[in-house]
Amino acid sequence: MDLTYPPEAEAFRAEIRAWLEENLPDGWFEPGFELDGEAKLAFQADWTEKLFAGGWICATWPREYGGKGLSVMESVVLAEEFHRAGAPMRADFFGDTLVGPTILQWGSEEQKQHFLPLILSGKIAWCQGFSEPDAGSDLAGLNTKAVLDGDEWVINGQKIWTTQGFAADYIFILCRTDPDAPKHKGISYLLCPMRQPGVEVRPIEQIDGSAEFCEVFFTDVRCPRENVVGGVNEGWKVAMSTLGFERGTSATTGYRRFEKELETIIDIARANGKAADPLVRQDLARAWTKVQLMRIGGLRSLGSIVSGRKDSGVAALGATNKMFWSEYHQFVMNLAIDILGLDGQLLTGDPSKEEAVPGYGARRTSDRYPASVLQSSFFFSRSETIWGGTSQIQRNIVGERVLGLPKEPRPV
Repeated sequence: MDLTYPPEAEAFRAEIRAWLEENLPDGWFEPGFELDGEAKLAFQADWTEKLFAGGWICATWPREYGGKGLSVMESVVLAEEFHRAGAPMRADFFGDTLVGPTILQWGSEEQKQHFLPLILSGKIAWCQGFSEPDAGSDLAGLNTKAVLDGDEWVINGQKIWTTQGFAADYIFILCRTDPDAPKHKGISYLLCPMRQPGVEVRPIEQIDGSAEFCEVFFTDVRCPRENVVGGVNEGWKVAMSTLGFERGTSATTGYRRFEKELETIIDIARANGKAADPLVRQDLARAWTKVQLMRIGGLRSLGSIVSGRKDSGVAALGATNKMFWSEYHQFVMNLAIDILGLDGQLLTGDPSKEEAVPGYGARRTSDRYPASVLQSSFFFSRSETIWGGTSQIQRNIVGERVLGLPKEPRPV
């Protein structure tokens, strides 16, 4: 694992740093600096335009589609410098990180010319239509159907846990297009308009009053025939690449959200005296060690990608990393609640203030259930061993594909 970045990467780092220093508000790098009120709203309104003008939105995309054509190493340096500065990138996870790269890899030239500029400019919002009530971990068991009717697909079925479904203009959705084919073979990946008759979105309210997850029902919904990505009945391999993009980003920065959160938990333990408890100290040390392992694992992933190495150990990284960080986060959030003690049972969030929950993003707590950032993070961590591939499925992947163990017995 070579930890030395090449000179050209360091030159690019200096370019990014100079751009950030020029474009971030005066005083941004001063200790204790914080935007609030009208200044924060003005920054949020202007910042995306500055990112777009600087070419930092989807900067890894080829130049002919609006990106900068950054290499893997350059994209890592870009993420590192934005993290270092505490500067936000555009928060369009579904468009920028998932469906955009999928269209780049599998889409037709017509799809690229139509959809990529709309994603890049932020003119359309996306959601993901994969999971169903009876097809979560066993995603290939999905039942939502698409039947060709002339120049359109007619979609009927249901999706669940559809984040931001209520705000989306389009959904990238997996549908069964050949009911007679083996379940992995008869699936197609469609780009379907959401704002049309037959689409019903029902938010799923969480305990803290938020409702980012949705159920989406499709009744005779229409999707253009040409909006199949990667070919009819080829949707499984396309979907697997989408999940790969989800897990493959931020190789050397992903651990930092956990590092920052752990620092907050340690500060609380020091302030309320729990740090003097040897068992608490041991758990904090264990948590710190796990965060450092995430950092080293990220560097290993980066080294493997840059070198083009594809051995069995590299193949296991995606699955093992997903297991490791999601299970770590549940462990450390249980520890945080223990350290808070009875204070952790009090709702101390400020409904008037927008705060960032690690992994979840910016949120504003509700008046009805004003959870603090740590409490919201605790609730969110419960889901992290499920979405993006359950821990049980990840263990199967490692056991079967890497260790060569017999496949899990199928139910009779």
